[in-house]
Amino acid sequence: MADALTPTAADQRDYKQQLRHELRARRRALTPAQQQHAALLLLRHLMKLPQFMRAQHIALYIANDGEIDPALIAQQLWKMEKHTYLPVLRPGKSKDLWFVEFSANTALSPNRYGIAEPDHRREHRLPANLLDVVLMPLVGFDSSGARLGMGGGFYDTTFAFKHKKPAGRPYLIGLAHSCQQVDALPKDSWDIPLFAIATETGMLAVKP
Repeated sequence: MADALTPTAADQRDYKQQLRHELRARRRALTPAQQQHAALLLLRHLMKLPQFMRAQHIALYIANDGEIDPALIAQQLWKMEKHTYLPVLRPGKSKDLWFVEFSANTALSPNRYGIAEPDHRREHRLPANLLDVVLMPLVGFDSSGARLGMGGGFYDTTFAFKHKKPAGRPYLIGLAHSCQQVDALPKDSWDIPLFAIATETGMLAVKP
């Protein structure tokens, strides 16, 4: 029987869901001007990161639900003639993500969650382990590098191989607004380690 002071798995799930609701509301409350300014500052911080600048194959995402927007990052990467990719839900019930090449001319259509993605049948697909950098959206994070996602487990499943080799490529970098930082987050055994977290205020290095 669990100690009365020890949170149960159900307690932690409820806490995370409550936190997701609060932090998503925080980022949705940002004005378009605040979002645009945050996106510009985020790009400037990433441009100072050697691992990002050396990378040739970089995955990012289409902003949704108030997420900090990497659209300016994509535009800069295209100018630098880098290869960019978007996550695509693998057909069926698998939680593995596919990464499909993405350019300014790539046609996008909504997936089952309403998030735009390219057609994996028409565009080049790169295995997750061959990416150099992956920019991941976060719902929340703390100063230790613990992260909170949407709870679907897609990134955790796709990059589970990083548990054996947390250092090195692909470098997993979480992106968020600074208002999404909390004092502490519970960690689960399946959480993949991040290399860094980037916000509009700067970079937070994470020790593997």
